[in-house]
Amino acid sequence: MSLLDWFENRRKSDSLIWERQERDISDGLWSKCSACEILVYTKESRANHMVCQECGHHEQVYSDERILQLIDAKTWIPLDEELYPSDPLQFHDRKAYSARLVETQKKTGLVDAVQTGFGQIEGLPVALGVMDFRFMGGSMGSVVGEKLTRLIERATSKQYPVIIVCTSGGARMQEGMLSLMQMAKISGALEYHRAAGLLYIPILTHPTTGGVTASFAMLGDIIIAEPKATIGFAGRRVIEQTLREKLPKDFQTAEDLLHHGFVDLIIPRTELKKNLAQLISLHQPFSITHSMVQWEAMALSST
Repeated sequence: MSLLDWFENRRKSDSLIWERQERDISDGLWSKCSACEILVYTKESRANHMVCQECGHHEQVYSDERILQLIDAKTWIPLDEELYPSDPLQFHDRKAYSARLVETQKKTGLVDAVQTGFGQIEGLPVALGVMDFRFMGGSMGSVVGEKLTRLIERATSKQYPVIIVCTSGGARMQEGMLSLMQMAKISGALEYHRAAGLLYIPILTHPTTGGVTASFAMLGDIIIAEPKATIGFAGRRVIEQTLREKLPKDFQTAEDLLHHGFVDLIIPRTELKKNLAQLISLHQPFSITHSMVQWEAMALSST
């Protein structure tokens, strides 16, 4: 075999390897870290809560997987699944808002940008809301506001702590003032929850911005953020244009907000469930235990 033939065979072999890797990635067998670009088995990545074992980068996690990560098996009781968004303003941009809703619902399998319910974290009952960035950028519309408000009100009635996993681009412009009203509505429900002496923990993930940051995301008794999450109100470009100066590289990161006292803790996702259980236990000096029989009875009564 000539040297030219050897190089040609090597090139074909490398090409086949890359094609096979690309096929495996597209088939979901492998995933690539969006920070360091290392290839890992998707199964291993999910087992590590979608945190890169090489560089520690936290990939975006959607609501279904987040619930599995935080809530004990067979204890999740979803709430208000029948609440569907409407189009009160008959809003049109490039397409009708009503058509955009249907399209996004089919694509994601979600009704709107949040899932709410009761569950247990290491045996401790909690009320949990999980926002989902897939649904129109996790934007806060009327359904998001109503579901979170109902969750908080029920938690107050049952004396449960509330945990909300936040990820959002802000208020949903297609619902105008109706969307902005949700900020006050959720905040009002949280005030009643606080007055009852109950615990509220928001978890700020990447990204948490706009009206969510300006309301319930920053009203927690203990505010937790994931590492390197982007957290803020207006975007970097808007602020730089307004101030007419360059902002620091780490501006609006979880680490910068921790340094300036806007968040209390930065907790890696792999340690989040354990730390939440400890915080809930410390907040409630008496033991709260629910047997599975009691929990199933509550599940039946709530349906």
